[in-house]
Amino acid sequence: MKLLIASDIHGSAFYCDLMLKVFEDEQADRMLLLGDILYHGPRNDLPQDYAPKKVIEQLKSYKDRIFCVRGNCDADIDLMVLPFPMAADCALLPIGEKMMYVTHGHVYNPDNLPTMRRGDMLLYGHTHLPALREVRGVMCINPGSVSLPKGGSRHSCILLKDGIFGWKDVVTGDYFRHYDSLGEEKQNG
Repeated sequence: MKLLIASDIHGSAFYCDLMLKVFEDEQADRMLLLGDILYHGPRNDLPQDYAPKKVIEQLKSYKDRIFCVRGNCDADIDLMVLPFPMAADCALLPIGEKMMYVTHGHVYNPDNLPTMRRGDMLLYGHTHLPALREVRGVMCINPGSVSLPKGGSRHSCILLKDGIFGWKDVVTGDYFRHYDSLGEEKQNG
């Protein structure tokens, strides 16, 4: 199974469309969204083509293939208008012999790990920075932000297939990093 992992769309119809193009071009099976879907938040500038109602429509036809956790900018009203569930703050996904703890990142993150075993993975968003680092035996993975990247990073998402995490620029379509779940770099391509 190929999984597209993205975070922090923040209501940008422009970047949501690019993310969905990556989903289609990559022939991914499912989409895992790490929160902050519709609202841009009080600390962020408005993203390009800020149109939350349009984002709802764009995601509607993918609703049976989307899994989503709630972010700090996702309001109760968002739960009522989005066509897929996102009320949970976290989820646990088995990845082979390991567990992946999935969350937005505003509570649990590399600086505040949930209870996990060595070798497990924490998948989080929130910072708008692509990242992969090991903390106390836990691999912490962040796809960056689809619409509002920070720190000079790219508009990005991750494609996960066969244990390889590939960071992809949603604007250029280029992969810019590949790692396995142990944090070992793999060839781009």
